[in-house]
Amino acid sequence: MARRNSSAPHLALWLALAALVAVLDQFTKQLILGNYQLGDSTYVTSFFNVVRAHNTGAAFSFLAGAGGWQRWFFVALATAASLFIVWLLRSHPGQKLFAFSLSMILGGAVGNVIDRLLHGYVVDFLDFHWAFLSPMFYRGHFPAFNIADAAITAGAIGLILDELLRVRRGR
Repeated sequence: MARRNSSAPHLALWLALAALVAVLDQFTKQLILGNYQLGDSTYVTSFFNVVRAHNTGAAFSFLAGAGGWQRWFFVALATAASLFIVWLLRSHPGQKLFAFSLSMILGGAVGNVIDRLLHGYVVDFLDFHWAFLSPMFYRGHFPAFNIADAAITAGAIGLILDELLRVRRGR
């Protein structure tokens, strides 16, 4: 009789979380694509707008004007990172903060890869702006982002926190 992998349910949970992030990301982007034209903006609060922006680059529009090759580069990079993340999740499913963080990054990466494959750009729509950001960003507008980007950021913060806690436990 084949031995059941005791980590399978945990791995399935982490992959389900990543899938949920990707689905939520795609759902919100479809709402934006269906209701906004490129450049449209809706005032929500004094510091937040919903906009429709396209990003052919990476974070902060890095390589956005590179001529098109970056689309496939970012797809390949995210695919390789996703495979590595799945391997890490499979190897460490019981490390909750670590696995949660990786799942958030995986879900975000998949959400943005879907955009690149379908559209050739990533749909961004969350626009936060504060006057104190004016020295760094045009009119104080932080670059628009999406649910996938927020998940990736939350995952990165989680990984840093996990490592800090691991070091602290090791003392």
